[in-house]
Amino acid sequence: MDVNHMARLRNAISQLAQLTNQDWELLVPHLTYRHLVKGECWIAEGKKEQQIGFVLSGNMRHYYTKDGEEKTTYFYFENHLVSSYFSALNGQPSQLTIEALTECQLIIFPYKVLLSLYDRSHLWERFGRKLAEYLVLGLEERMAGLLILTPEERYLQLLQETKKKIIERIPQHLIANYLGITPVSLSRIRSRISSRKII
Repeated sequence: MDVNHMARLRNAISQLAQLTNQDWELLVPHLTYRHLVKGECWIAEGKKEQQIGFVLSGNMRHYYTKDGEEKTTYFYFENHLVSSYFSALNGQPSQLTIEALTECQLIIFPYKVLLSLYDRSHLWERFGRKLAEYLVLGLEERMAGLLILTPEERYLQLLQETKKKIIERIPQHLIANYLGITPVSLSRIRSRISSRKII
């Protein structure tokens, strides 16, 4: 395992909990490397999720399927933790699919190992709590956006610095899918915004 890769994972974890070296070493033996080719599924709908991944490079998409139609709900980029957390938590088959939109590199570790660390270290337990809070905030933001904001307002949110990677690195048809509109509607929204900037 590349030392720099592990350092990046530790840095991401430290955003939620400052681990001691002793705490960090509890996880290290369980880390493995995973390479995905473009179009490969990291998590497939209908399968039980047992791993948590950390994206070292590449773009990934999180989507649900309803009546054969894909509904994109999230994108992942480098330095993101990625998993079907609900499947990992309740042991049920995943309702979502996460696929590689580009070639991707990940560090992975078993969810059951993370659970065991909660019992061995209060800092790991803090990490788990902070991760859960982060996921809840993200879900509420996404739900509120779909229920309250117009498609144009949701697109304008993507222009903010924290979400600009979506605009810069995700194909337009998938951005439209994420916004819940057609590519034609997205094109019209972009034209309206551009015309207002010119004026």
